[in-house]
Amino acid sequence: MATIRIERRFRGPPETGNGGYVAGLVAAALGGSNCTVTVKSPPPIDEDLTLTTEDASASLMWDDAVVVTATSEPVEIDVPPPPSLADARDAEPRFAGHSHHIFPGCFVCGPERGVGDGMRIFPGPMHDKAHRVAATWTPDETVTDDEGIVRPEFLWAALDCPGYFAAEDRAGLALLGRMSAVLHRRVHAGEPLVVTGWPIDSEGRKHFVGSALHDADGVLVAAAKATWITLNEVGPA
Repeated sequence: MATIRIERRFRGPPETGNGGYVAGLVAAALGGSNCTVTVKSPPPIDEDLTLTTEDASASLMWDDAVVVTATSEPVEIDVPPPPSLADARDAEPRFAGHSHHIFPGCFVCGPERGVGDGMRIFPGPMHDKAHRVAATWTPDETVTDDEGIVRPEFLWAALDCPGYFAAEDRAGLALLGRMSAVLHRRVHAGEPLVVTGWPIDSEGRKHFVGSALHDADGVLVAAAKATWITLNEVGPA
């Protein structure tokens, strides 16, 4: 059992943690990879939360309420070939959040966050029939451990928002409901990565997406599949 606090820096909506970051934080208690995380309620920032682990599962609690659960299990994800770094960089100016963003302070994709503060991953649509979005990300030393290795929760965070923006036109205002991820190798600070997201399917208010990180040579670094849940309100997320 451990007490953790989600720092305000790692918010998605103004008063709750970014879903991918929090999912990765809980998954890290189970090794960080081959985990499925379910977000049961928005995780609050600047509050004492209790993280418990038992066998192959973990739970994040706020008082007596379960906020997030995680299980360790094999995860299989069909990942399409990545674009080049140049093509991913070319897609960034087309990022929908540049013109309108409901959570402009989001740690991962918020355009209000400065360099060295937010991750500034801006996935814009690619010119392909798969409706993929793409961006680049070069992690800095603020997201690494003492050995300069990117911590698992930040790889999960990088995989989060790009999946949403691949389904934004159908999802509208939505929040992360479930996320499964596989981390294939460690990432160092200063290593340029290609980030992609793609739609898989939609069923009513549920939207299924995939996302991936590749290195500059096109080698798969990490991948995720996620379910986003449309809220009752109408509008982009």
